[in-house]
Amino acid sequence: MTERPLHIALVIGEHSGDQLGFKLIQALRTAVQGPVRFTGVAGPAMSREGMESLFPLDDIAVMGFGDVIRRYPTIRSRAWTAIDHIVAEPPDVLVIIDSPDFTHAVAKRVRKRLPSLPVVNYVSPSVWAWRPGRARKMKAYVDHVLALLPFEPEAYKRLDGPPCTYVGHPLIERLAELRPNREEQAARDGERPLILVLPGSRSGEVARLTDIFGATLQRLATAIGPLDTVLPTVPRHAAHLTEATASWPHKPRIVSDEAEKFAAFRRARGALAASGTVTLELALSQIPMIGAYRFPAWEAFLARRLVKAPFFLLPNLIVGRRAVPELFQEEVTPENLATIFTPLLGETPERAGQMQAFDEIDRRMQVVGETPSQRAARIVLETIRR
Repeated sequence: MTERPLHIALVIGEHSGDQLGFKLIQALRTAVQGPVRFTGVAGPAMSREGMESLFPLDDIAVMGFGDVIRRYPTIRSRAWTAIDHIVAEPPDVLVIIDSPDFTHAVAKRVRKRLPSLPVVNYVSPSVWAWRPGRARKMKAYVDHVLALLPFEPEAYKRLDGPPCTYVGHPLIERLAELRPNREEQAARDGERPLILVLPGSRSGEVARLTDIFGATLQRLATAIGPLDTVLPTVPRHAAHLTEATASWPHKPRIVSDEAEKFAAFRRARGALAASGTVTLELALSQIPMIGAYRFPAWEAFLARRLVKAPFFLLPNLIVGRRAVPELFQEEVTPENLATIFTPLLGETPERAGQMQAFDEIDRRMQVVGETPSQRAARIVLETIRR
């Protein structure tokens, strides 16, 4: 008699979830040591692992409020495709990965129709930053949350949410790519500093920060002398940024390949960065930085009233203090940035303070004995057994 395969449904909503999903599939196959079947919504990396997606990920992987509105009928239709498929062929567990606006909508409706189906949420929504009431509501349709950030389990306890376990951030599996070797460290410490310019990945933040960062670099060069700059970006912004930076006195080298980006990280002395995951990449690379956040006026008005977190940079949230300077809205000026950033390039207390915080982040994010994907797979299987 043939053994029935373990059936795991996975639902993602964008390409970042695809990267977590394919590693989870690999870890689950190793942990199960028997037949396992994966169904649901996949991206290219998960499909290469043998999972067939119900529809192309690009049908729902949209960016920006305007795109969501324009594509809403398609997104809604695809959500119901996923819901109906899962209900028609009930799996042993449903794992929703990131993209809470899409994946949680699927999970809520599946739970109503399959009340006993275990549901695991991989990547917590930012309940610690805004809409904290979501944590308690998640108890109705999520059995366990797999967190990427070490402070999130405590937040779920405080907010009366479902059980939450820190499994580790995927970046901690890539430290060899982020940390310099001896030659790269010598370049990082050399006379002519390399500065990273990171104005973000979304079109709006790129437009709001690029000119300000350019003017900041001009002030830095006047204050400290010659410097080199690298501007990592995503391919869709490369041509625009080449044009936007053409008039800079110190024209940056623009790279859109990830390997080139990390090669620059390993040689960089400091970074000007938009708020986002890149600030965690910089912290794990041990690159002192300053973080900036600029919204349109109406978004800033809402953020000041709705966001509950004490900080907006991930390194500061992890260590629980303002270890990295973070400038918001009208504070983000070339004058302020240059004044605060200049001491970070020398052997100063400001630079030493950030380096100490980065060591603390290393300790807090460490996962012993397992990779993040292995720990996530173990908890998924434990949730099925429970």
